[in-house]
Amino acid sequence: MAFPSATSSRLLGVVALAVACAPAGDGDADLILTNGRIYTLEAAQPWAEAVAIAGGEFTFVGSTSEALELRGANTEVRDLKGRMAMPGIYDAHVHPVLGGTEVLLQCLFPPTAGPAEIEETLSACVAADPAAAWIEGGRWTSNFFVEHEIDSPREWLDRFSGEVAISLADDTGHNRWVNSKALELAGIDAGTVVEGGEVVLDEATGEPNGLLLEAAMYPVFQAIPDKTAEQFLRAARESIRTANRFGIVGIKEAGDAGTGVAAYKTLADEGALTVHMAASIAIPLVAGTLDLDVGALERLCEENRAANLDADHVKIFLDGVPSVARTAAMLDDYEPEEPGGPAHNGELLVPPEALNAWLQQLDALGVTVNIHTAGDRAVRVALDAIEFAREQNGDSGLMHQLAHSGFVAPEDVPRFAELGAVADMSPAIWYPSLISDSIRAAIGDRADRSWPVRELLDAGAHVIVGSDWPAVIPDMNPWPGMEALVTRADPWGGYPGTLAPEQAVSLEEAIELYTLAGARLLGVESRAGTIAAGKSADLIVLDRDLFEVPIEDVSDTTVELTLYVGAIVHEN
Repeated sequence: MAFPSATSSRLLGVVALAVACAPAGDGDADLILTNGRIYTLEAAQPWAEAVAIAGGEFTFVGSTSEALELRGANTEVRDLKGRMAMPGIYDAHVHPVLGGTEVLLQCLFPPTAGPAEIEETLSACVAADPAAAWIEGGRWTSNFFVEHEIDSPREWLDRFSGEVAISLADDTGHNRWVNSKALELAGIDAGTVVEGGEVVLDEATGEPNGLLLEAAMYPVFQAIPDKTAEQFLRAARESIRTANRFGIVGIKEAGDAGTGVAAYKTLADEGALTVHMAASIAIPLVAGTLDLDVGALERLCEENRAANLDADHVKIFLDGVPSVARTAAMLDDYEPEEPGGPAHNGELLVPPEALNAWLQQLDALGVTVNIHTAGDRAVRVALDAIEFAREQNGDSGLMHQLAHSGFVAPEDVPRFAELGAVADMSPAIWYPSLISDSIRAAIGDRADRSWPVRELLDAGAHVIVGSDWPAVIPDMNPWPGMEALVTRADPWGGYPGTLAPEQAVSLEEAIELYTLAGARLLGVESRAGTIAAGKSADLIVLDRDLFEVPIEDVSDTTVELTLYVGAIVHEN
């Protein structure tokens, strides 16, 4: 069985869009923007003064005087008054529905929160809904229990949670902190063993101490009542609006069990999915096996395709995170937790032979794979799997993606270009921060070569960037990440110094990573990602000229206007 190719699905979308948005035929523009500083990302015409838009496409890019020749009786003309405009932003690794449900439904505190702030926040949430069975929230920093002496995380929560079960995510989203009621409802005790995870035990009592690493949190997920389709739809709707407010016109959902993707499909059917989107669905397996459930995958993809929603993508978790949890698969051992203590290099969550088989099968089906690879050993194993698929199937042209390629062995850097693999730089933490401190504590000086963007670009790799919101980053705002790609410094100024400054890129390169590179990943670069006649009219107007302000001011950028397919989807 073979799926319809992603390309053919997108072409159907293009035809549908062209029919729906076809201009009246008189040559008049629907909208003209004049007197701007328009950065097009087109080599032949990098800057323009004006654009004309009709039928959802740019019909002219050039001077104001020529653009105004396309003005008709019903044309709207807007004077940009010298402001900078550019193609819309792509967030190539983000979880909009997960982030939206957290914002709308959970008890949240920042990763900078200490014990007193967390207790105050959670106590208020418990008091606000004392009859609740569960309260979910977060996100505590990965280094929280290194920086704060708490003998029993579980008992600490028990002091003020009463009969309410508490489940708190860490900043990476890979680990949970829970109370006794949550452990009870999830059926977790001292004898619980979860493959691919760890129930951390209290050294004194031998009982669970309330920390659940990686897959050990899944029993908690299963115990929490499912959210409703309406809640998922509300989360998706609010997140897409927020994305447009930040200037985002393209999104890749980095991994979803199917409930969030269904919400995106509903928005697409309503005409309210105002981004180009690809969505990675968690790999479906035959129960109790490592065999791909092709039938289930086919149903999920077919049910969720739309003109601007490409659902032929799958997510695979190959390892964890290289923070003090020490769950990412590294080539060399982590620093021991205690001086002189035992060392290890993390674990792979999928056997390499199984990953090889999945890549070959999915690649042959025309499904693009997004593999979570936070450690350099996971990166190598994933590249090996892509190489295996290329050897067996030939070059399918699919852009298989290695998510969180923060650590890549030097000898593996050229393999990205050789294999057509995508280096996914997410989340946007290529600067000193709480999470980089946690990573340094776990791997030592290897942190000095974090996020090797410069090396990968110089080697010809296709690099994309994403927020990974709601993990680590407070929101989808792309501008701090763009600034930090250039400076490798904390865009908020909270941390001194830089992180691997030799991996910095130019502002021009950073803008391309946030625009055209993302469009290429989504397979829409022939019709989006730059400003040119015949392309989708996706454009943002900024409150500042990125090339004229100090680089340290880029993070404060505000988007004043967002156009998606010629329609105004955000206006400040």
